[in-house]
Amino acid sequence: MSSDSIQKGDAWSGRFSEPVDALVQRYTASVTFDKRLAVYDIQGSLAHAEMLQAQGILSAGDYADIQRGMAQITNEVNAGEFDWQIALEDVHMNIEKRLTDLIGDAGKRLHTGRSRNDQVATDVRLYLRSEIDRITGLLRNLIGALLGLADQHADTIMPGFTHLQVAQPVTFGHHMLAYAEMFRRDMERMTDCRKRVNRLPLGAAALAGTTFNIDRERVAKTLGFEGICRNSLDAVSDRDFAIEFCAAAALVMVHVSRMSEEFIIWMSPRFNFIDIADRFCTGSSIMPQKKNPDVPELARGKTGRVNGNLMSLLTLMKGQPLAYNKDNQEDKEPLFDTADTLIDTLRIFVDMVGAITLKVESMRLAALEGYATATDLADYLVKKGLPFRVAHEVVARAVRTCVEKNCDLSDLTLEEMQAFSPLIEADVMSVLTLEGSISARNHAGGTAPKQVRKAVVAMKKELGL
Repeated sequence: MSSDSIQKGDAWSGRFSEPVDALVQRYTASVTFDKRLAVYDIQGSLAHAEMLQAQGILSAGDYADIQRGMAQITNEVNAGEFDWQIALEDVHMNIEKRLTDLIGDAGKRLHTGRSRNDQVATDVRLYLRSEIDRITGLLRNLIGALLGLADQHADTIMPGFTHLQVAQPVTFGHHMLAYAEMFRRDMERMTDCRKRVNRLPLGAAALAGTTFNIDRERVAKTLGFEGICRNSLDAVSDRDFAIEFCAAAALVMVHVSRMSEEFIIWMSPRFNFIDIADRFCTGSSIMPQKKNPDVPELARGKTGRVNGNLMSLLTLMKGQPLAYNKDNQEDKEPLFDTADTLIDTLRIFVDMVGAITLKVESMRLAALEGYATATDLADYLVKKGLPFRVAHEVVARAVRTCVEKNCDLSDLTLEEMQAFSPLIEADVMSVLTLEGSISARNHAGGTAPKQVRKAVVAMKKELGL
């Protein structure tokens, strides 16, 4: 036994004949990171105490003392004056010890009918519910910023890409709507995840429930839960709700990362499509001309961090027998880090997206490269009666000729085009313009400016923006 061992004198030390080693104490303590659950721990404790008093398990005097003591502890926590002690292991024991110091035996009666197992599960759910609400609000704001860009640039033409090669003309507004749709689905996933987070574990006690005549539904209603966890073993042992949140968060970050990748590419002089406001960029310590898109680059990197947190929680859970195991102490840091990273990222991106400046002419010139209207010419021939596969081959030959002549399809004369197919007539020129190409795709989900504006209005109405 180490000479610096400490006798804890805590709620469970009566079973042991020697104190916990100081190193083991530091290794097993969680208060350094779970103290952020303090406000939720106090909420849960007050709801539990109110129920105990209503059920006649706790006296009215004890309940009043608990309320008074918790009010003081709340003030101390909010003011940064609470004395957190590693020797007391976690947020729950720290608060309980302080409460007992303030109000005496009434503080010791608070734990009647519950365990730290169902207590921590409740705290984490309360915390996560709050974070999901913040994230959902930020996603709505980000979608609003994207819709603003989409509406403003419903007519701004840019090249659409597949395989990072010029494919067909699209509008910048249509491109932004694609990300708005992704983040809308992310909102739906978060909202759906919240339903399963919003179940009360308290009352499950350690694993089997309690012999006291508790009213779990009353506590659930007090805390705003939609219902209770229906099996006590499951209530304290599973963290699938946290894993589900981290999976949804990872998808949000993947979408952020994809958008970041495009912003980074588009800001490059080789593309020169956009400019990101200076406050989101940095310079170089050696190259004075540089303006680096650090925010989207870092978001792209942090996506790996959030994905790793998901893998961490999946691995944490995969081998645990029922019911609670100490392994689950390791669920909090990945969960907290995921929520923090996602919230910070979304807050920054809401501002950054709204401050993007477009290089409209550069986008248009890029759309003129790569024979972006080739599919339009093929469609034109199909409408004239040519089978699509034949039309495809005709246009491919025309493109090959343009490559050899170093010109665009629209640069060919009518006579030159008719050499590829006699079905081509003078009206083909309107088909080969960028404006003609995007306007022709005037259907739900298409890139036509009319459809872009219609989609913006619909999503704003759906989200109440």
